[in-house]
Amino acid sequence: MDIRAGVIALALLAVVAAYYSIRAAIKSMQTARKLSFYSLRRRQSITTWRLFFLGVLLAGFGYWLPFYGEPMIYVYFPPSPTPSLTPTITLTPTITLTPTITVPSTLTLTPSVSDTPTLTLTPFLPLAIEALFAGPVTPNPDAVFTSIQFSTEFDGVNPVNPKTVFELPITTMYGGFDYNNTIPGVQWSALWYRDGKLFDFQTEPWKEEWSTGGIGGKVENTGPSGGWTAGSYEVQIFMGLEWKVVGRFVVFDSLTPLPPSRTPAVTSTATP
Repeated sequence: MDIRAGVIALALLAVVAAYYSIRAAIKSMQTARKLSFYSLRRRQSITTWRLFFLGVLLAGFGYWLPFYGEPMIYVYFPPSPTPSLTPTITLTPTITLTPTITVPSTLTLTPSVSDTPTLTLTPFLPLAIEALFAGPVTPNPDAVFTSIQFSTEFDGVNPVNPKTVFELPITTMYGGFDYNNTIPGVQWSALWYRDGKLFDFQTEPWKEEWSTGGIGGKVENTGPSGGWTAGSYEVQIFMGLEWKVVGRFVVFDSLTPLPPSRTPAVTSTATP
């Protein structure tokens, strides 16, 4: 490979790296927009700008290298002269017959309806929350959690009168569960969603006093910013990066049914 070929290859690699850097910056910006907390969003925005400027720098380097970098290289590494090739005898081409009949191409049928499989999303931890981990992320693969039961009251062991449909106003929502085969010190997280958008989360190492199994596991929340409102809520529990259980409940403004509407009776009078 000569110097020019190496310069072109290096310029192409710089352009490709710039493309992936700017692409990563766009994905990071989209992730930052979904975050509810200002500090996490600011940290993600700084990463976005760094990736963007790196991509611009690489693109500029890829443009500069073949036009200005190559002559600079020749100053320090002058090219060696190459012997000219002796011209060879050029043969006169023979006449090529062109066929007069052209076979028409066959038609390719395209189906009018194509079945596109739908994606089933699996719960996952956002990168911003994963960055806050303080404990190991490798849980016991045999760790299990029961389904989450929700209530606005908790007696210290279990939710009182658990249900999945609630009526405003709500002060605090509790989620109770049982667990087994957990390892103290492993990071665990609880993510709270409203209508598919994350509004709060809890993450910390599993405490020694909770032991490796028991009853009375609890998550609680006082609601999104501005208080509880009507909507569909979801709680996702993770051990390390592994999703364990999801619980859902619905909040309505009122559970009292509206009275049925009455149609006024029409009385007609006949004049004799």
